[in-house]
Amino acid sequence: MMKIARVIGTVTLSRMHPSMKGYKLRCVEVVESADQIQVNQDDAKPIGGDTIVAWDLVGSRNGDWVALAEGPESAAPFRPEVKPTDASIVAILDHCEVQTS
Repeated sequence: MMKIARVIGTVTLSRMHPSMKGYKLRCVEVVESADQIQVNQDDAKPIGGDTIVAWDLVGSRNGDWVALAEGPESAAPFRPEVKPTDASIVAILDHCEVQTS
């Protein structure tokens, strides 16, 4: 499943699984509704969504809006290797338009 999120920090581990070496982990806040994007698109205030840890595959920075893959799809970029992941940042969003009905 693909979601939109905003990067709010970096996660530092003292110990990790050997297959995680060389990758960064980011703390992201998941968007729950279109209103959170429109109101907070250029604002650094918390958006109020769930906070999760995700592998950063694209070099994101704090404040970036990103596309987040969750579940089995989050490990797809690593195939055929097996990685212990449940969420991956797969794109940085330059612009986001939301149509509400």
